[in-house]
Amino acid sequence: MTAEQFLQHSFPDAKPETQTLWLKPEQKAEISEFLYRDFRKLRVRYWHQGERSAWIFDEIGKERPITIGLVLNGEHIESVKILAFRESRGWEVKYDFFTDQFQGIKLTDNNRLDDYIDGITGATLSVKAVKRAAQLALFLNRLTETNP
Repeated sequence: MTAEQFLQHSFPDAKPETQTLWLKPEQKAEISEFLYRDFRKLRVRYWHQGERSAWIFDEIGKERPITIGLVLNGEHIESVKILAFRESRGWEVKYDFFTDQFQGIKLTDNNRLDDYIDGITGATLSVKAVKRAAQLALFLNRLTETNP
C-alpha cells in the first residue's frame, strides 16, 4: 500500500491537510530516550483532519525499514497498517490479528503504551518496530495539541 492509498483508505471522504511539526532539541531528546536511538529529524510531516491525524514512519526491524501508517483519533490509536515490509522475517506484523491490538491504545505520562501488545514468535524486532512507531505517533500527536 502506498502512502497515498493509505490516506485515501483512512480518510475516504476527503484528503486531509498536510501539516509539518517542527521539533525543538528538547523534544528530540525526549523522543530519543523512549526510542532508544538518536532521533535526528528537524520536522515531521503528518496529515490532520478534525480530531483525526495520520502518521507514516519508517522504523528499522532487524536490518531494513518497515513503513508503518497510523491513524489517531484524539489521543488514541484508531488503526495501524503496514505499508511496506522489507525484512526477510517477521512479516506477520502486517496482519490484522497483530495490528488490531493497537486500537484504542493511548500514551502514558512516561511515554509508554497504556496496554500490552502480544508479541509474535520469530518477529520480535518487527513487533518492537511497530510499537516504537505507535509511541512516536502518539507522542508527536500530543505535541501538536500543545503547540498548534
